[in-house]
Parts: sequence; structure tokens; C-alpha cells
Amino acid sequence: MKRNFYLLSIGILLMGCGQEAPPPATPQGITYPEYQGVEPTTPEETEVYQPVPPVVAPYSQDGAPADAIVLFDGTGFENWVMTRDSTEVVWHLNEDGSMTVNDKTGDIQTKQNFGAIQLHIEWRSPAEIEGSGQSRGNSGVFLNNMYEVQVLDNNDNDTYVNGQVASFYKQHIPLAMASVPSGAWNTYDIIYHPPEFDQAGNKIVSGTITVMHNGVLVQDHIEIKGTTPYIGWPKNPPHGKGPIRLQDHGDNSRVSYRNIWVREL
Repeated sequence: MKRNFYLLSIGILLMGCGQEAPPPATPQGITYPEYQGVEPTTPEETEVYQPVPPVVAPYSQDGAPADAIVLFDGTGFENWVMTRDSTEVVWHLNEDGSMTVNDKTGDIQTKQNFGAIQLHIEWRSPAEIEGSGQSRGNSGVFLNNMYEVQVLDNNDNDTYVNGQVASFYKQHIPLAMASVPSGAWNTYDIIYHPPEFDQAGNKIVSGTITVMHNGVLVQDHIEIKGTTPYIGWPKNPPHGKGPIRLQDHGDNSRVSYRNIWVREL
């Protein structure tokens, strides 16, 4: 009897070994409605032909993409006003097609308001070194008139890292310091998506900023926690579109700008 039991047990084990393993469990995670249903069996079933992206020449006569809004090309300040009172700009217009901060006259900003944008801007600190820390070649690029990407001459000039060049001021330290030598032209390429607010004025989606400094990624789709004040925590007042503002830091920074254009996203 025992022998028959052992034989039966071995037979059951052998039958079990011959069975196929159960299929793996369905992976858990994000699902996409557009990829649900019967699995495609031909390549054509996953090919999309609409909408067709617009054709954009990467360089126009102004050196900007064909669909860009040129905000400053060196010929004048027709797209800008003084921030304090919306009067004509009193910064210096230079023969080389750039403009330079006129110390202690105030910030300037665009006449036009913007939401989500791609911004290209070039800036230069003076070749003659004056001051130290935050008092050397200090300016700033403000998105929506309230979110600052820092402009600063950090070459052999240490400061607090959440306020150094290419920082998102007082919020995000840059991933790298990619400045060219003092007196040479730097480039910022910025992708900005503004925050979203509900009807009651509460922030429901944070804004984001990506910054390339001289072609180097220094801010990687970082979250905008709020405004970027010199003193105090970030605030989140509800807002719509706003101007792009360039800062007069007020301490003989002599920062210059040129070739400013924007693409609305």
C-alpha cells in the first residue's frame, strides 16, 4: 500500500512539472487610455498623421526662429518701458546692438504680457572687475514679472549658491556653473510654464522653469515654489500673463543685454 502511495505521489509531481507556469501579473503603474484595447498587429495601427506640426525656420533674418517675437534687436526700446512708471526706457543703447543697465534708474519690462514661453536672452558682465559677491555684475531676468533667474558674475567670486549665476533665486541651486569669462557674452535659453490657479485664487498646479546656460542644462524642469523675494518665503498670489522684466540692481553692475526673443508656447 505504501509503495502505491509513493508511486501516486511521484506521478502527481511529474504531472505538475509538465504544466505551464501561470502568466505574469499585469504590471502596476500609470495606464494610458489611448493605449488600451486590442493589441495592434500592424505598424499602421499605431501611426498618426494629424495634427501636422507647423514648419518653423530655425533662423530668420533677425537670427531668431521665424515664429519668434523679437523683443530687442539693438535698434531701440520700442518693446520696453520703465517698470516704475511705464515711461520710455532710459537705459543705455549701445552701438554694438546691445543695451546696458543705467545704474539706479530702475528696472525695465516688456510692453507685452506673456504666459508660457521659450525665452532666448544674451547678457554680459563688465570685463573690468568691480565689487564682490552680489555686488559684481548683478542683474536678473524675471518671468511673469515675479520669478527671477539670477544674472551674476560668479567668476572667482563666491556667494550663496541659491543666489549664484543661473540660480532660480533663493529656491533652486543650478546644476552647474557654466559662465564664460567676465566681459564675454552669456546665453540663457529658458522654458517657462506659469502656475495655474482656481477661481478662488488657490494655486492648483505649480509652474516650472528649465534653463540652459551657454548650452548647459542648469535648471531641469524645476518647480516654481512661488515668488523669489530677497527677504522672506515664496508667495503665491494668483495671476495671469505678465511682462518679462530685466533688473537694475542699483550697484553699478553695468550688465548688458542683446538678442532677446521669445516664442509663445
